[in-house]
Parts: sequence; C-alpha cells; structure tokens
Amino acid sequence: MCEEEEWRHFTVIGPAACRFVPLKSTGTPLQRTSNSKHRRHPYISVAHLSDVFDEPHRALRNAPFPRCSRGGFGIRRFAHSPAEGADFTSIVDNSPDLVKSGKRHGPGIIILALIPITAFALGTWQVFRLGWKTELIARFEDRLIKPPLPLPPRIDPEAIKDFDYRKVYTTGHLCHEQEMLIGPRMHDGNDGFLVVTPLKRGDGGSTVLVNRGWIPRNKKAQADRGEGLPQGLVVVEGLLREPWQKNVFTPDNRPDLGQFYFPDVKQMAELTGSEAVWIEETMSPDLLKAYDREAKGIPIGRPAEVNLRNNHTQYIFTWYALSAATTIMLWMVIRKPPSEVARRIRQNKSW
Repeated sequence: MCEEEEWRHFTVIGPAACRFVPLKSTGTPLQRTSNSKHRRHPYISVAHLSDVFDEPHRALRNAPFPRCSRGGFGIRRFAHSPAEGADFTSIVDNSPDLVKSGKRHGPGIIILALIPITAFALGTWQVFRLGWKTELIARFEDRLIKPPLPLPPRIDPEAIKDFDYRKVYTTGHLCHEQEMLIGPRMHDGNDGFLVVTPLKRGDGGSTVLVNRGWIPRNKKAQADRGEGLPQGLVVVEGLLREPWQKNVFTPDNRPDLGQFYFPDVKQMAELTGSEAVWIEETMSPDLLKAYDREAKGIPIGRPAEVNLRNNHTQYIFTWYALSAATTIMLWMVIRKPPSEVARRIRQNKSW
C-alpha cells in the first residue's frame, strides 16, 4: 500500500478541532517534522496542523509525499457533505427562532367549564325542590291530624288530589273472590304481597279498592289464611290516596295470569267494576300485633303517616360540592399554563 492510500483514513476536521487521528505507518513525512511531539506519539492532533499550515487541505496538497505510481496525488472523498457547499450556514450561526409548541387551552376547557355551571344549576333546582317537598309534606301532615271523614257514596276521581292523605272511613263487604296480590313487596326484610280487595258498599254506594296491607309469601293462598278473610259487614278506616305512578323499571301487569307488579288503580277498577278510588287501610304501629297478624295471614296495614322521601338536602350538598370542586379545578387549569408553551431553539434551515 502506498502512502497516498494510507491517507484515505485521514480526515481533517478543522482548525478548532481536537480530534486525534491514527497514523498507520510511523514512517510518514509528517513524523519527520521538527515537532518532537509528533515524533514521540503515534497519534497526531489535527488541531496542531493550523500551527504549521494555513489551510488543512492546502497543507495536504503541498505535503512532500511521493506520488503513487497509479496516478497523481489527491484526497479522495467517498460522500458529499452539505458543509462543503458555498452557501452552507452553520447551525450556531442561525438566529434563534421563536417556536410555539402547543396551544394554551383546547376545546376540553369548554367542557370543564360546563361541569361547575351545570352542577350549580342542579343544586339550585334542588333548593326549589326542597322547598316544594317540605311544603307538600307539611300539608299532608296537617290533613293527618284531622278527624276521619265518612267516604261519600260517589266520589269524583279528579277531586282526590285535594284530599290526598286524608283519613276516611266507610263500611261494606269485602269481595275476596276478586282479590288481587301485588308483589313482590318487602316488609322488614321479608318477601310478600300487598292484598287489594274491592269493598262493595251498601245504600247505593260505589265499590272502591282497599289496600288491606302486607302478607308473607307463604300465606299467598287464601286457604292458608282463613283468619285474614273477614266475612260480613266490615268497617274500613284508612287514607285516601292518589293513584300510583308506574316507573320505567316496573314491568307491566298481567291480569290474565293474575300477576300485578304495581297498583294500576284504573286497570284494577275496570277489572273489578269499581271506581278508581284507592284507600290504604291503616293500623297503629304495634310490633307484637304485627307479628301475630303475620303468623295468621292477616294483612298488616300501614301506619297513618306521610311516607314521602325528602332527600333533597343531600342532593343540594352533593351538587354544590361538585360545583365547587370543579370550579377549583377549572381555576387551576386556567391559572397554570401548559408546559413548554414556547421555547427558543436553534435550527439549521440548510441541513
């Protein structure tokens, strides 16, 4: 191998570089220079060439190397580098550009802003609901403390809402052959049914529906609860109630199969030929008496009290707390800018 070919592995980095390049042969003319450092070490620093030559390429062209027999001497390059172009600009010479790396807030900030507004509106709505429910319960409790009224022979179903939770009493005969069981219904953790029996009143009075109370499931058959089927003239005292409203989760009644899942007053009145009047029989709350009735299959009537749920205070606290929490989150998001909103970088447009 001639000396020209050995210099294929020699790369000139520049005057400011400090990279050491190995020389494969110790007998090159560069080692015969006056610099003793080059003679003692098998590596030569390219940065020292600027002390000897003005330009590295010109120094190599003028170096006293013997020419190869295969042709003239020259430095061979195996790949074109952008740095060799006349219009090349170094990356350190470019001016810094202001680059925006992200938006401050996206569409999600709108959704986050709607959450506290909606929660606050729902909390305010529950405040009005609380006032309405409190007034309704107070009105029903005022009706409970009044003495019971005798049930008129004929009743206008449209006027029942003005007498909801009003104590009434009437007499008649219970039609046990038309009895309907609504269930399943729970009472003190036990499964059972509500017993609904038409009451046929005398002296020209209409037939009304009476919710006699709850019986356990094992007393479903009338043969197992003989004492719970009174005969003859009976006196029924209870609360006059508005017809129930069916929710979306309750299945439809199947009168043809004798299956009733909720008290559809109008449907039951049509089946029994009664008026759409619903009376819930009441009894004094007595635990021992209730146990005795359960064992004998006698329906356990409801207590004379308002059983409307009033949980709007909890709903108010829940919605307002959610509104406050999401408002704080929204404030934190708006106050804190996103990371790396803008940063200065140096970029080489010619690279």
